[in-house]
Amino acid sequence: MTTENPSVRASTTAPPAAAPPTTATPAAAPGVRSTGLRLGALFGPVIFGVTAAGVALPEVARALEASPSAVAWVLTAHALALGIGTALAGRAADARGIRFVLLTGGLLLAAGAVVCLTAPHIGVLVAGRFLLAAGSGAMSSVALALAASSPPDRRPGILAIFGAVMSVFSAGATLAGGVVTEWLTWRLTLVLPALSLLALPLVLRQTAARPGSGRSLDLGGALLLTATAASFLILIQSSALSLSVGTVTVTAVLLVLAGAGLVVRTVRVPESFVPRSIVGDSMFVRAALTGAGVYAGLFGAMYAVPQLLVREHDWSVLSIGLWLLPGAVLGAALSRYAASRRDGRAGVLLMVTALACAVLLASVPFADGAPVLVIAGASTGFAAFAVTQLVTTELLSASIAPQQRGGAVSLLNLTFFVGGGVGSAAAGALAKSMELTGVVGVLAVFPLLGAVFALTLPGPGRPRGN
Repeated sequence: MTTENPSVRASTTAPPAAAPPTTATPAAAPGVRSTGLRLGALFGPVIFGVTAAGVALPEVARALEASPSAVAWVLTAHALALGIGTALAGRAADARGIRFVLLTGGLLLAAGAVVCLTAPHIGVLVAGRFLLAAGSGAMSSVALALAASSPPDRRPGILAIFGAVMSVFSAGATLAGGVVTEWLTWRLTLVLPALSLLALPLVLRQTAARPGSGRSLDLGGALLLTATAASFLILIQSSALSLSVGTVTVTAVLLVLAGAGLVVRTVRVPESFVPRSIVGDSMFVRAALTGAGVYAGLFGAMYAVPQLLVREHDWSVLSIGLWLLPGAVLGAALSRYAASRRDGRAGVLLMVTALACAVLLASVPFADGAPVLVIAGASTGFAAFAVTQLVTTELLSASIAPQQRGGAVSLLNLTFFVGGGVGSAAAGALAKSMELTGVVGVLAVFPLLGAVFALTLPGPGRPRGN
C-alpha cells in the first residue's frame, strides 16, 4: 500500500494562485485643442451643403437638363432636411445616446452620398440630397452636444477651437465648391458634407460617456415640428421654386395647422418634443433671435456676394474664395479671443461683429458695389457667425440641465438654420426685381437685428433674468 504525501497531493491538485488583479488604465481623454479640432471637423463639412453646392447648380442644370426651379430643390431639400435632422437628432441623443445618433447619421450621410453620385435625373438627386442632409444634421447635433456637455473648465477652450474651425470651413466653402466643380465634377461638390465621415471615428470614443436617458421621443411632437419647419422653409422658398398658387395655399394651411398643433402640444405636455421649459426660457429665445439674424445675414450674403462679384466685376469663383479666406482668419482669431473672456466681453464682441457686418453690407449700394466693401461685409459675417455659435452654445450649456443639452442646443441651431433659410430666400426673391448691390444693402437688416438682440444676452458675470 502506497502512502501519498499530503503535501504533494495539495501541490498537484490545488489550482494555481490567482494573479494579482490588474487595473486597466483608461485612455487619456483628448486635450482641449484636439477635442475642438475633432468636433469642428465633424461639424464643418455641414456648411458645404449650401454654400459650396450653390456654386455647382449651373452645372447640375446643364448635366441633368433640369429647369432652374427644379434645380433650386437641390438646395431647398438640403436646407429642409438639415434643419429637421438637427432637431430630431438632438432629442434622439438625449433619449437614445449620442453614439446611436452618430452611427445612424453616418449611415444616412453615406447612403445619401451614394445616391447623389449615381443619380440619373434631378428627382433622384434631390432625394439623395435629402438623405445626405439628414445625416449631416445628425453630425452637427453630435458635435454641438459634445461641445456643450464638455466640462465647464474645458468648454470655453473647446468652443474657441470649434468656432475657429467652423469659420475656416465657412470662408473656404465657395473656394472648395469652385475648385471641385471646375477641376473634378459637380457631383463631388454636392457630397462634400460627407467629409464629416472622416471625423466620425475620431469622436466615436467620446460618445461612450453620453448614454441616453431612455425617455420617449414624443413622436407626435416630432411630426408636428417636422411639418411646421418643412412647410415654413418651402413657403419662404416658393418664389425661387416657382410653386403654383394652389401649392402655396396648401403649404400655408399646413404651416398654420402644424404650428398651432405644435404650440398646443408644447403648452399641454411639459416633456413634449419641444420642451416647454426650454422654449419658454427668455434667454433661449433671445439667443435664438440673435443667431437667426446673424445666420440670415451670412446665408443671404453668400447667395448674393458671389453673384455680384462675378457679374459686376468679372471675378472668378476661385478668386472670390481666395479673397474670402481672410474672413476665416478673422473669425478664428475672434473666436479664440471671445473664449478667453469671462467678463461679458464675448457678448459685446458678438454685438460688434454683427453690427460691423450690417454697416458694411448697408454701405455697398452707396459705393456702387465696391469689392472691398463686399468682401469686408461677408468676412465680418463669417466672424459674427463663429462668435455667435461660441457665445450662444456657452450660455445655453451653462443654464440647461445636462440631460437636456443635446435637444436644447439642437433646437437652437434649428432656429439658426431657419434664419439662414429666410436670408437666402429673401436674397433670391429680391434679386428678381433689384440690382444685386441693392439686395446686399437690404440684407444688412438681418445682422442688425442680430446685433440688437445680442445686447439682451447675459454675460458670464451677470444674472440671466428670465
